[in-house]
Amino acid sequence: MAKVGYIYDDIYLKHDTGEGHPERKERLISINEHIKDLKDKLIFISPRKATVKEITLIHDTYYPQEIMDFCSAGGGYLDPDTKVSELSYEAATYAVGAGLEAIDKIKEGKVERVFAAVRPPGHHAEKSNAMGFCIFNNIAIAARYAQTKGYEKVFIIDFDAHHGNGTQRAFYEDDTVFYFSTHEYPFYPGTGSKDEKGAGKGYGYTYNVPLPAGTGDELYLDIYQNLLPELVKDFKPDIILVSAGYDLHKDDPLTYLEVSTEGIGAIVEAILKTADVPFLFMLEGGYNLKALGESVRLTIEKMVEI
Repeated sequence: MAKVGYIYDDIYLKHDTGEGHPERKERLISINEHIKDLKDKLIFISPRKATVKEITLIHDTYYPQEIMDFCSAGGGYLDPDTKVSELSYEAATYAVGAGLEAIDKIKEGKVERVFAAVRPPGHHAEKSNAMGFCIFNNIAIAARYAQTKGYEKVFIIDFDAHHGNGTQRAFYEDDTVFYFSTHEYPFYPGTGSKDEKGAGKGYGYTYNVPLPAGTGDELYLDIYQNLLPELVKDFKPDIILVSAGYDLHKDDPLTYLEVSTEGIGAIVEAILKTADVPFLFMLEGGYNLKALGESVRLTIEKMVEI
């Protein structure tokens, strides 16, 4: 049985997106309700607040201050989708800090795998702007931070239904971080075609698998059981980070994919079998509360058992 950490804090509930917004606090409440009987199998870890210096491992130096000032002034919309409130900056720094604390605990040998139940999510956030519910790019910052701790080669897997444009851009010319994404296409945010493979020394280290609406378990499992393991084997990563977005579920209200809860479990199992390295899963999307809770529970069960 693997030593699995679980990171959560009530600060994430203070990120108030307003009435009717799909990225709402009830997402994490549902997850916590669904995993409450797994508590004896998990090591609970508190996130820490990321510093500006840590956030700017990926983002422009002035960007955190812009977000802080905007939230302090009462918040509003950072882009047409990304609503923030007075405490959203604080929540976002702790979302980043969850990834950092996970890396530290993995490095110290206290855990082998971590699931970080955070919000706001991160994979759409660009170097100097928020996008698609995301403020700071949690997974990208965690990848850079991991490299400062000795994990030189980082493999990022993104199974969110939406392409992680911000994460891809952060490492597009980098041969030390491999970015792999399966996503509905063409769909928001419009990036993630097969032709996007990286640039310069990073060419070949971005691998997109765009999928049409209606794609379900069969094709997903072929990708994750047959294609992905070969890519991981060739890259030989020191650690694997996962943008765990559950909006690929057939019951998600924002997307048009047809993956079952069991299919998500099989995807996670395939990911965990790709390499004998530490794993960090960070929550991204997933907007049907029941499907999200069940899928995260199954994810954690696989993390413990595989």
